[in-house]
Amino acid sequence: MAKITVLSTDIAVQARDLGDYISLTDIARYKGPDRTDDLIRSWVRNRNTIEFLGLWERLNNPGFKPVEFDGFRKLAGLNSFTLTPGQWIAATNAIGIVSKAGRYGGTFAHRDIAFEFASWISVEFKLYLIKEFQRLKDEEQRQLGWDIRRNLTKINYRIHTDAIQESLIPAKLTARQANVIYASEADVLNMALFGMTAKAWRDGHPGEKGNIRDHANVSQLVCLSNLENLNALFIREGLPQAARLAKLNQIAIQQMRLLTEDVGVKKMESGSE
Repeated sequence: MAKITVLSTDIAVQARDLGDYISLTDIARYKGPDRTDDLIRSWVRNRNTIEFLGLWERLNNPGFKPVEFDGFRKLAGLNSFTLTPGQWIAATNAIGIVSKAGRYGGTFAHRDIAFEFASWISVEFKLYLIKEFQRLKDEEQRQLGWDIRRNLTKINYRIHTDAIQESLIPAKLTARQANVIYASEADVLNMALFGMTAKAWRDGHPGEKGNIRDHANVSQLVCLSNLENLNALFIREGLPQAARLAKLNQIAIQQMRLLTEDVGVKKMESGSE
């Protein structure tokens, strides 16, 4: 569950099968911290709200019960008519709103419905809610892109180390000896792309967390992924390490020139869509 802050009010957001559901309870808290349930019930019993909820369910819910919906619609507007989210869900088999009782419960609604409720609470609040919700989605997209790039690098790293295992590590080496070769090959890539070894970077950045690759930008990560594949190929072809380093450095220079000028990569770097 994620949280966004709208006009000093924390709003919970849940990811569900149909998309993001936003807490109506939290939205109502902006207007009446001590009467959130009353505000939600008042909104649900409104004729315009029932019409909106019914249309949303018809568009998104094959199991929606229109007969029961028509019953609520006929009663809406009468002073004696009352309706809770739980009653609406149970009677019509609605899926746009979910409601759970208890300390960690509350009423959540699909973002389409939540924005409608927010507009009923306050037009200003709705606009800020949409803005903060979009900021959350943008951040999630950036994080997803970063995770994909990091996972791609890890996959290629496995290809790279497998090539080292098959071609460079003789039988019966100790684990310590093997690690020396792995580290040496990792530094071939580091030197080709960053111009320094992992140790040189650590010595020059004593206060930084992680390693040289953790601080790489998008262009460098893409290039590193390509270099790992190429180095694995060069290893299998039997090229000496010095020759591989020279070739990889030339390739890194060419690729980084292209990547840093690429519009799509620039957008990824800036975090824009």
